[in-house]
Amino acid sequence: MKYIGTRNPNIISEASKAVLKGICEDGGLFMPDKIPTMDKSLEELVNLSYQELAYEVMKLYMNDYTEDELKYCINNAYDSKFDTDVIAPLVKQNDVSILELFHGRTLAFKDMALSILPYLMKTAAKKNGIDKEIVILTATSGDTGKAALEGFADVEGTRIMVFFPEDGVSPVQKLQMVTQEGKNTCVVGIKGNFDDAQSAVKSIFTDPELIKELDDKGFMFSSANSINIGRLVPQVVYYFYAYMQMVRSGEIKLGEKINFTVPTGNFGNILAGYYAKCMGLPVNKFICASNDNKVLYDFFKTGTYDKNREFMVTVSPSMDILISSNLERLLCKLTSPEKTKELMASLAKEGKYSVDIKNDEIVGEFATKDETFKAIKDMYEKTGYVLDTHTAVAYAAYEKYKVETKDETKTVIVSTASPYKFTKDVLCAIDSKYESGDALELMTELENISKVSIPEPIKGIESRPVLHNNVCEKDGIKNFVREKLN
Repeated sequence: MKYIGTRNPNIISEASKAVLKGICEDGGLFMPDKIPTMDKSLEELVNLSYQELAYEVMKLYMNDYTEDELKYCINNAYDSKFDTDVIAPLVKQNDVSILELFHGRTLAFKDMALSILPYLMKTAAKKNGIDKEIVILTATSGDTGKAALEGFADVEGTRIMVFFPEDGVSPVQKLQMVTQEGKNTCVVGIKGNFDDAQSAVKSIFTDPELIKELDDKGFMFSSANSINIGRLVPQVVYYFYAYMQMVRSGEIKLGEKINFTVPTGNFGNILAGYYAKCMGLPVNKFICASNDNKVLYDFFKTGTYDKNREFMVTVSPSMDILISSNLERLLCKLTSPEKTKELMASLAKEGKYSVDIKNDEIVGEFATKDETFKAIKDMYEKTGYVLDTHTAVAYAAYEKYKVETKDETKTVIVSTASPYKFTKDVLCAIDSKYESGDALELMTELENISKVSIPEPIKGIESRPVLHNNVCEKDGIKNFVREKLN
């Protein structure tokens, strides 16, 4: 397998080099020239541990890593840093199964890939003879930033710089980032939204003058965002793992199709699931769940992607995105690199594009704030289980999808964050009496009603020293990077 550019099939790379580069020189993304078919049967996969399954999936994509190299990366990533041996447990609640992807150190699904990315990158640098310092540039809507910081903190030969919307993340998300330790870490709040940060970071990767300037100083850029194929591939694993848990629990028979509902912003998480389906995982539908920033919902309904709309700050901030970068990889698979280049040029110039693609495997749905809060309240009252605001978007969207389609296929809700990251909104959904409370002080109340202990990684977070006070204008990101590295 080789990796090609989504906008130019003549850009060709091995897996390890694609991980190091992060993004193509023309602004496109690396993607497999073909999605591999799983070379083991479902029967052979059903009883594997998470680590064993990760190897069987990832070896097909990371095929220039040796078996020893890949197993080293996997076994060091998925270890005691997760608070459950299962890594990604599946729990049955009400009429759905919930895939909990928040048991890592930063309490969000980003840990599933960002725990392994530093190992993939270090191994790639060694095997490709890279002796430059790797500068990880990352834009975050809330969760990627902390997970990337945690993964790369004090990793030799790297620096990491994270840019987040100063007023667009939850109090816990912000504290997780600005209290991050590590002499190679830098966190910057920007006066703008996630799309501003993501666009600025991507422009740095395609700025030949800046790249040359910093190359001369011994630096090379890479990314920890899901634009990096090293972020996307590890996420394919947990879709297979969820399915195998459904089989082992007796919820489905081996070979039976299921649905996945995924809260979606940058489209990486659900795209990984789509790759799993293309590899042979029995999936009926993916329900792409959006919040009020429903640019993806509109796209899957109409075929027109239009970011020319009001940017909404919602109770599910990690999904507050109008430019869903990973959608480019789906477009490339369903059309061609040449067509994708044309569509991306239209997006850059006009802020929109239209495309006629035949795809009935992914359907769009969305949930408003009121519907999200109702989902949290209904789930809690029926089961005692507390959803975070992003998982609640997925659950509310699934309920709407089910009413509209009458589809009774067994469904997995992909749960992307712990409710403790959004304590106040979660509690306000359950009871309006919490509206005057402080988000950090309310953690104890959430512990009482959920019967789930405050996770160790955020216990006492409000008393940790703030180590990063950087703030810059949204159009000042490039200069900030230049000055910081100089």
